[in-house]
Amino acid sequence: MAKANRKVVITCAITGSIHTPSMSPHLPITPQEIADAAIGAAEAGAAIVHLHARDPKDGRPDQRPEAFAPFLKVIKQRSGCVVNITTGGAPTMTVEERVKPAATFKPEVASLNMGSMNFGLFPMLARQKEFRFDWERPYLEGSRERIFKNTFADIEYILKTCAGNGTRFEIECYDIGHLYTLAHFVDRRVVEPPLFVQSVFGILGGIGPHPEDVAHMKRTADRLFGDSYQWSVLGAGRNQLPIAAMAASMGGNVRVGMEDSLWLGPGRLAESNAQQVRAARQIVEGLGLAIATPDEAREMLGLKGGDKVAF
Repeated sequence: MAKANRKVVITCAITGSIHTPSMSPHLPITPQEIADAAIGAAEAGAAIVHLHARDPKDGRPDQRPEAFAPFLKVIKQRSGCVVNITTGGAPTMTVEERVKPAATFKPEVASLNMGSMNFGLFPMLARQKEFRFDWERPYLEGSRERIFKNTFADIEYILKTCAGNGTRFEIECYDIGHLYTLAHFVDRRVVEPPLFVQSVFGILGGIGPHPEDVAHMKRTADRLFGDSYQWSVLGAGRNQLPIAAMAASMGGNVRVGMEDSLWLGPGRLAESNAQQVRAARQIVEGLGLAIATPDEAREMLGLKGGDKVAF
């Protein structure tokens, strides 16, 4: 059980490439919607906001720095939260495209997937019959044969491209082998502690959401990294809040948000990212724990500070 005086870092993933716009009318797409959603999540208790960009015309994932600039500036002006920029982008993008926003804007945190994997989004087709934009169905259907590519060379390229920026990474591990890949880069000193390890559960192609899977991830990370890391979790889809509850009770931090799940409960769409943050906060505080402020998260993760970014 977690220590009662421990602070829990809540990350909120505002919008991303997992879900397509038609699946929820509440998914933020335009720069203004993304900025407002991020600020609302921070006000609800998220210390960190994890950001993707989308084409405001059709919601397609957009990894051009020009797509990020408008909402990054607004978020910085209106909130003191930690900004985390994706290097995952979408599986259809090259590694050079995916790293460009983090290399350009030098955020405090950037995400980094720790391996190539099957990334099965196609089961969503059984639930979604109508699509607003013509790219959405083929994008989901294509995940039957598409691999999210992040080779050892790709990972090293991202780490070294951002090495001089003072950016730390939210290291996303979708399976046990990804923890060992991280250990490889730590042993080579390509990445340095303190580590921020985000264990991902419930994506088809990665580890499942069973409590034994959660415990196995935590045991393995403890053995490999000892006290040199902070552990966080995200559960995809309906697994989001149950996984958050498990991790918080085990001493972990949590990630929620509409990138990872559009739902707040069975058959109930989340109306905002802030709503999901409030639900996670209720779980954390119900366990007798407190949420971390952005500055407390900065201290826990060894971040450089919001005044040292390039936006």
